[in-house]
Order: sequence, then structure tokens, then C-alpha cells
Amino acid sequence: MKKTVSLKKNFEFKRVYDKGKSRADKYLVMYILENGTCSNRLGISVSKKVGNSVIRHHITRLVREGYRVNEDLFKTGYDIVVIARVGANSAHYHLIEKSLLKLSGLQSILIDTAK
Repeated sequence: MKKTVSLKKNFEFKRVYDKGKSRADKYLVMYILENGTCSNRLGISVSKKVGNSVIRHHITRLVREGYRVNEDLFKTGYDIVVIARVGANSAHYHLIEKSLLKLSGLQSILIDTAK
């Protein structure tokens, strides 16, 4: 099992916001930017608008787990920033996972398994 590398520094997030491309749906916004390495780095941002600290941490764990379970489906070499929207505070795991995979497909960072 791989260990997901995290984006932690503000300048790393800022670079992805400024130079990356984004897609959004009801629950999440996803920014991606090629990072020139052979691994992905994941950053998760949940605003105070979404809820209190318990809710924000819960959503963070849901997004991280959704990525971890499906990590083998993602192409490598990207910085990925996922931002939770207010609608995510009432969503359960399967909705968050579905949203994450849908946005990844729109961003064309999923491996084509139909080969």
C-alpha cells in the first residue's frame, strides 16, 4: 500500500491555485497541476464556512480515504488540491468518493482501464 504524500505549505497550495486547472461539483472543487515527479501529492482544504472543527476534520478524513482507496486509479505526477464546499457537510462517504472520482475523470487524471 502506498502512502499518500500531502501538500502542507501555503506556497504549495497557492502554486496549484494560480497555475492549475479546476473543476467543481456540488460537494468538491478540484485543482490539479503537474508536479514533475513520479508521485501525486494531495492537499485538502475545508473552510470554516463548512462547519465546526469536528465536521471539517470528518470531511477531510472522507476525502483522504476516498483518495487512498482509489489511489491506483490515478495517473501519477500531479499536485491535487481538493476543496470541500458547504454541501459536503451533510454528505456521506460514498457521495464524497463518487464526487472525487467524477472530478478526477473530468480532469483526465484517471488511468484508462478500458484498454
